[in-house]
Amino acid sequence: MDKAFKALADASRRQILDRLYKKNGLTLNELCEDHKMSRQAVSKHLLILEKASLVVTRKEGRNKRHYLNPVPIHEIYMRWIGKFEQGRLDALYNLKQALTKENGHG
Repeated sequence: MDKAFKALADASRRQILDRLYKKNGLTLNELCEDHKMSRQAVSKHLLILEKASLVVTRKEGRNKRHYLNPVPIHEIYMRWIGKFEQGRLDALYNLKQALTKENGHG
């Protein structure tokens, strides 16, 4: 779980995971599109995500496809978030969203 926490600590890696959540099975070239990072930087982040088991890969011919693995995130949820009362978390989330909109940030 430590590797997952460390991998999730970086905003660029979270962006990669967000892209895989929206469209799973992207190649390195597809992940590099619309990114301000170099191909080498994206590749480095993917390696960290793979070591944390947050991303799994599958070779298809000459392409390597990257897939989001939700299991480590679910384990984090069950250990660190799931033990809290969900109703309270929903109320806090809704309050934060309302305050954000009220302050013009949403």
